[in-house]
Amino acid sequence: MQDTIPLKANIMDVVIVDDESAARRALRECCAREADLRVVGEFANSRTALKAIQACPPALLFLDVQIDSLTGIEVARALDPNTLPQIVFVSAYDHYALEAFEVNAIDYLLKPFDEDRFQATLARVRRRREVGSLAERQVALTALLDQMERSGRAAAYEVRPRVIANAGGQTHVLDVAQVELIEADRNYIRLTVGRKTYSARSTLQQAEASLQSQPMLKISRSSLVNISHIAEISRTLRGDTILVLAGGTTVITSKGFRNAVKEQLERMKIHPREGK
Repeated sequence: MQDTIPLKANIMDVVIVDDESAARRALRECCAREADLRVVGEFANSRTALKAIQACPPALLFLDVQIDSLTGIEVARALDPNTLPQIVFVSAYDHYALEAFEVNAIDYLLKPFDEDRFQATLARVRRRREVGSLAERQVALTALLDQMERSGRAAAYEVRPRVIANAGGQTHVLDVAQVELIEADRNYIRLTVGRKTYSARSTLQQAEASLQSQPMLKISRSSLVNISHIAEISRTLRGDTILVLAGGTTVITSKGFRNAVKEQLERMKIHPREGK
């Protein structure tokens, strides 16, 4: 936790728990624009976060659902019900039944979120702070965690899309969610998964159809990038976008797709409100 700051009326101490540095930064910057929020701790490790929260409970907790050795559900269950903070769960996946959060009066941010979504969440947090009781918060959280666990178990049994590709003289079955990059190469395509590359006899159009469950972004006539795996963004001197993927692969957008890529990346930004 950060050093203690003198208390001010109506200030909510905030703790952020997320193993993605970009997500922590986005939340921190959103909170910094609010006069009644004060970030007192940021954690990438769930066990360290839990100890700190138990020692000094915040008023508001942004908690990643899928983190590391402890899930967000496990962290929430381990909190003292007598000092339970308001919790906003954060995740890049939507299989935890989003409607459950509305029913149980607990908020949820789906990454990547924008400023409007953050403000809507914060408005509900403020209202519940004024009128909600600790007992109501405890009941809502217990019901939500039970439903999240049921949803998570159901999702584990769902059949996830797979594609077949070759590498090293062997045939592999790939989870499409793990594919970071697809590149056309004459009558074949190359699929990048982390630091490994696979090939399949297919067109880029056919591959795009097979991976329609994924947020694919066309960056050139011969390349598709899975937005979920973009880790870093920079620019060339002439204005093309450089994307570094989670597995370390670097790709550059072509001139003809420059504007479409910029528009997509712009939609992923968190924009400050006017007057702030």
